Amino acid sequence: MALEIEHKFLLANDDWRNHIQRSVRYRQGYLSSLPTSSIRIRVSDNHAWLNIKSATIGTQRHEYEYEIPLPDADELLTMLCKKPLIEKIRHFVEDNNKIWEIDEFEGENKGLIIAEIELSETGETFTKPAWLGAEVTDDLRYYNNNLALHPYSEWK
Repeated sequence: MALEIEHKFLLANDDWRNHIQRSVRYRQGYLSSLPTSSIRIRVSDNHAWLNIKSATIGTQRHEYEYEIPLPDADELLTMLCKKPLIEKIRHFVEDNNKIWEIDEFEGENKGLIIAEIELSETGETFTKPAWLGAEVTDDLRYYNNNLALHPYSEWK
């Protein structure tokens, strides 16, 4: 069983930009988003994945991911996924021997930036960089499947 252990944060400032190691553009859409799970299609560069995640709120969720043919993913995004699609640039930033994934959203979620750290076990400690803001791991609004239904541009 695959398990994702992750914390989500807002950013306090832009100092993290000076430490970007690489960046990847993602497009993703949701085929299903239920109270128990979500099923999404994600495309980056020349790769595509089908991803199934439990809808557990908090730091720990079950996650399964399978690579699929790019033409199939493009067709699924166009024809079957709920709109708007999630569009973002994921920046990879190293700090204290940990890799932070910082998602800078575009499209309907433009203006939102979220930092995530994936851990190898529950309770694992990590040092919070000075550029990190408030933790939003338990706030449903910041989960991608909710951003697809209630984009950041519509928040009051």
